Amino acid sequence: MTDCRANSAAAAPSTFGADLHLELSGPGLRAGLTDALREAVRTGRLAPGTRLPSSRSLAADLGIARNTVADSYAELVAEGWLTAQQGSGTRVAERSEPRRAAPSAPRTRRAQPRPTYGLLPGAPDLAKFPRTQWLAAARRALTAAPHDAFGYGDARGRAELRAALADYLARARGVYAEPERIVVCSGFHHGLTLMAQVLRARRVRAMAVESYGLDIYRDLLSDAGLRIPPLYVDEDGARTDDLARLNGAGAALLTPAHQYPTGVALSPARRTAAVDWARTTGGLILEDDYDGEFRYDRQPVGALQGLDPERVVYFGTASKSLAPGLRLAWMVLPEELVPEIVAAKGHIDYMSSALEQLTLAEFITSGAYDRHVRSMRLRYRRRRDQLVAALAQRAPGVRVTGLAAGLQVVLELPHGTERSVVQAAARLGLAVSGMAPFRHEVAGSGWRLPERDALVVNYAAPSDSAWAGALDALCRVLPGR
Repeated sequence: MTDCRANSAAAAPSTFGADLHLELSGPGLRAGLTDALREAVRTGRLAPGTRLPSSRSLAADLGIARNTVADSYAELVAEGWLTAQQGSGTRVAERSEPRRAAPSAPRTRRAQPRPTYGLLPGAPDLAKFPRTQWLAAARRALTAAPHDAFGYGDARGRAELRAALADYLARARGVYAEPERIVVCSGFHHGLTLMAQVLRARRVRAMAVESYGLDIYRDLLSDAGLRIPPLYVDEDGARTDDLARLNGAGAALLTPAHQYPTGVALSPARRTAAVDWARTTGGLILEDDYDGEFRYDRQPVGALQGLDPERVVYFGTASKSLAPGLRLAWMVLPEELVPEIVAAKGHIDYMSSALEQLTLAEFITSGAYDRHVRSMRLRYRRRRDQLVAALAQRAPGVRVTGLAAGLQVVLELPHGTERSVVQAAARLGLAVSGMAPFRHEVAGSGWRLPERDALVVNYAAPSDSAWAGALDALCRVLPGR
């Protein structure tokens, strides 16, 4: 059987060591590493059969000598915790007990082992955050920062960042974005919370949402007192021509460039239908452009906001292009909404660090942001191609969709198999999501989504040292092998 490993020439070793979640302790590196690996196997966190990173990759991840890792592996092989074979690498031994007896312990309920690999959607490759370039931008920004940057600040965010975003969004995403219309927030969740508050104050009672999406945002809207009728999603995106039949809907939340999680783009006819509905009814479209920069096999799909800046609220974020930990996002608002959002935010900016805003502004204006996005676009495309090639060899019966853009794909499964495949993956130490958690239906509405069994697979997030193992585990649990 062909091994499901990524092309080693396409991926350089990572310099981060979080893949095995090792906590080294003790008087020496070798002893600390050996103890950490032994404990991970003993507790079941590293399941039998799990392939470990090469000594070179793990050494690079942890910032230690390769010989230290090799000696640690050799000791654990001798003890029976690991096995090593030429061409197969180092793996966790299939035996359930080590050769030497472990001390007895009280019988307790066994904790669920932490996954060894993760392909859950929603995150970029955090190991590739541009630390050196970001630090250089931070130094330049801090040196040039005016004294008032250390005060409470404008609720809309730093003027430097809003000006940089206006130029970038107009150039790269086709957004009509005057700096005065931009409000910086601490993430899409924060921005959506502000919008829900304003919509309720305007006596909007319902916001249509796509029939597949994140439940945390649906819960946010429901908790704000809004009804959330679903818009069915098919191969052309959300069926925006159905907006007119949703009585009481005064707004719609859409992901036009790349529907989450199905991966389809909103068709031109449906983009026009959405804007026509908003103009006719006075409604608002909330456009979540969460990963609009990442496209591979198609021309860029511009922002819906460019069709009517007075009826579309544009949301962008650095969470996928850089990292969610920055807590930086932005809204481009219709002119009439700016004062209401500022009032909802609280007249002073206490949610987003002024220094982080100034750093991002410098990062954009210096050209570093464009270079980073282009680099990651090539990297993610290479990962996607490796995934597709591996599936063609190992699981040719699995249909792959949502390939043209974004950070994840959808793997279609035979009817009734989604749950068992997710469970089988968990037993191999692989965290992966099915499509079911993203479904949105309203009880008693008489409207029901067609059954769809699938996996939503994030090929962007794993580090270099974890990618081959994650890909192998995925191929092993898929039907049609």
